[in-house]
Amino acid sequence: MSRVDTAWLRMERPTNPMMITGVLMFAEPMSLERLKRVVKQRFLSYRRFRQKAVVTPAGAQWETDLNFNLDWHVQHAALPGRADKRALERFVSQLASSPLNHDRPLWQFHLVERIEGGGSALVARIHHSYADGIALVQVLLSLTDTEPDAADGSELPRSWLKKEHAGVARRVGAADRYVQLGSKIVEKGLEMYRDPSLAAVLAKEGGEIARELLHALALSDDPPSLLRGRLGTSKRVAWAEPLDLEEVKAVGRACDCTVNDVLMATVAGALRGYLIERGDPVDGLTLRATVPVNLRPLEHARKLGNHFGLVFLDLPVGEANPIRRLERVAQCMEDLKRSRQAIVAYGLLAALGMAPALVQGLALELFSRKASAVATNVPGPQQPLYLAGCRLREMMFWVPQTGSIGLGISILSYNGRVHFGLISDGRLIPDPDAVIRRFGAEFEKLLYLALMGNWDVRLDADAAQALIPAAD
Repeated sequence: MSRVDTAWLRMERPTNPMMITGVLMFAEPMSLERLKRVVKQRFLSYRRFRQKAVVTPAGAQWETDLNFNLDWHVQHAALPGRADKRALERFVSQLASSPLNHDRPLWQFHLVERIEGGGSALVARIHHSYADGIALVQVLLSLTDTEPDAADGSELPRSWLKKEHAGVARRVGAADRYVQLGSKIVEKGLEMYRDPSLAAVLAKEGGEIARELLHALALSDDPPSLLRGRLGTSKRVAWAEPLDLEEVKAVGRACDCTVNDVLMATVAGALRGYLIERGDPVDGLTLRATVPVNLRPLEHARKLGNHFGLVFLDLPVGEANPIRRLERVAQCMEDLKRSRQAIVAYGLLAALGMAPALVQGLALELFSRKASAVATNVPGPQQPLYLAGCRLREMMFWVPQTGSIGLGISILSYNGRVHFGLISDGRLIPDPDAVIRRFGAEFEKLLYLALMGNWDVRLDADAAQALIPAAD
């Protein structure tokens, strides 16, 4: 098992199981037997999914499960009562709170029959040690077809995968240097973090690398809010009504920023509204989210393994003006793109995979205190898909939170729509629907202001808000 994959295996905590959880909702009832045939043919073509993680004194390794039984990994489930959205959210919440059995390969599918509307839902749980969220979404999509009655062996064409800029290859090529640097820091058990001579030590490793690592270590802890606190062992899951992707792109064009900037500004606005409703002060408040950054071309994502770094994105929840919130998010994103923060984090994760458990725990706590949420955005295919003959209507996934972080926000685009999902610690946010229902309203504010055209962005917050129809 690679160093980085080992790090994710060892991050498992009762308060934060290291699972990536996904929900795929279908328009028609799905046959369990047909699903098993697809899983056997396509999912298990990845040899890794027949293997279990075994921890040894020398590290962790993958071993083939000689007692592998597909019936344990692909199971039937039924919801009580009306089987509506709330019931499905509760079911997914229970699964997201329950660790996988480490005596078997660390994945499981649950086929839920007859959800509201007459279709089915597939809940997938896969341990983070197998691969990152980007890779695992591609694995799940490899189970799909572009027509309902596709012949066995047909797969989704890879043409929808976006070609990333050449900087990805350069970052990957430089990974070894950052792994070595991370190892030097971890070997000292993070003593350098508390040592004023850290800057002098890092300066010898090269100016730009040193500055990035110093910046990450010197970040202050995220400020107190309702989004931080002692974690429990119960997760809460919710998802929002999807947005129209073309409308999101229109806002991006009008405001000269990216789709991702628009979506993360929408997240900041939704969190702001939730905190205000709960009586938490937000004036001047900026929270951080750790955001995964892909370090390989997307067309290589199906090779499994974890190949991403992390950056700290500012969420200006204290800014009342929606356009100014968007501008601040866009500027922070632009600064992060020019930095090497993501690959520095990748190097540290690789080093932590081989570090003593105590040192890994200290490092994990150190970095998780610097953010209040994990936020991820994965592009999906913009065409209808089918799995086991059933049309895929909606899909959503959630990546795990690490250390003391208790909030995860996931964004996935599919077939012209953008899907928002939220997973929270039950102690911190027992009612995630109170956050998720705000995503649509916050985006409507941005859309309204963008369609106004050449409005004066220098308007103060109160004046800007007065121009916006009541969306709540």
